Amino acid sequence: MMHTGLALSVIIPIYNEEATLEEIVRRVRATGLAYEIIAVNDASTDRSSEILERIQNDGHPPLHLVCHKRNQGKGAAIRSGLTVATGDLILVQDADLEYDPCDYPALLAPFAQPGVEVVYGSRNRRRNPKSSFAFYWGGRLLSWVANGLYGSRITDEATGYKVIKAGLLRDIGLETDGFEFCPEVTAKLLRRGATIHEVPISYVPRSWDEGKKIRWYDGLAAIWTLFKYRFFSREK
Repeated sequence: MMHTGLALSVIIPIYNEEATLEEIVRRVRATGLAYEIIAVNDASTDRSSEILERIQNDGHPPLHLVCHKRNQGKGAAIRSGLTVATGDLILVQDADLEYDPCDYPALLAPFAQPGVEVVYGSRNRRRNPKSSFAFYWGGRLLSWVANGLYGSRITDEATGYKVIKAGLLRDIGLETDGFEFCPEVTAKLLRRGATIHEVPISYVPRSWDEGKKIRWYDGLAAIWTLFKYRFFSREK
């Protein structure tokens, strides 16, 4: 539990991450900041299930395992995790080691201030390696689009490190199943006037050969999602 008294629930969406799964769980546990770790196995076809069962009670906190019978996507995995989460804050942790749990203290620090509900870890507020020219500028484009549509000033809309108060995340009503989770959350938070605080984080991109799953068309879907919730949604 944080020194602020807020309990942190870490949700790890997992789809065929046998190469890095054990290490990411070890790193999350090593922070000593996770009140609970919810590992959502999105119908992996590799050894992920076997690894999860082996390490479930191998450290503190034990893993809360959630299993999908069919592959549904990152957004669906996060929604499943959210239904069983009991903490005050939700942090989504990718399993591929691109994002380092050593950044948890920086991500959680702003919540010591009254009124803070959302913190994004920005890869662009610190010098970090870039996975590719197209991927980097695609991410910057998403931030510019979000800022233009919603009047925000965020530098990394597509970051995998989003920490949000659990009540707020549930209240905005998540709908998407895939990688559109990120722009959906950003759009819905900004529509309701939430302030997104940013802190610098480290980032070690993995290559397509190493299993990176996002493709160029996911970027187009993200842009459409930002426009959809700005102009075509009835939500207030």
